[in-house]
Amino acid sequence: MILEIADIRIPPGQQAAFEAAIAHGLSSVVSQARGYKGHKVNHGIENPERYVLQIFWETLEDHTVAFRQGPLFPQWRAIVGPYFAVPPVVEHFTLVTKS
Repeated sequence: MILEIADIRIPPGQQAAFEAAIAHGLSSVVSQARGYKGHKVNHGIENPERYVLQIFWETLEDHTVAFRQGPLFPQWRAIVGPYFAVPPVVEHFTLVTKS
């Protein structure tokens, strides 16, 4: 399993609208993607304009090829993209240890 982490920054005062948009986009678009296994969204305490999105994928290619290069990505970006203050920083991880 692959973990995608997206570090998202939004403009001040847009938290409620962004949280509604990301919940909608995840449930209606991303959840339909091949290899999608689940997600978490965390909101910054010290920096309330910062969110960390975690999406679990079966394989790296499920995210980087099937989703990012397929028809669902433009739908996803249309929902959440208007709230990005800067492009998100996205990285992928594999599990090393778990408790």
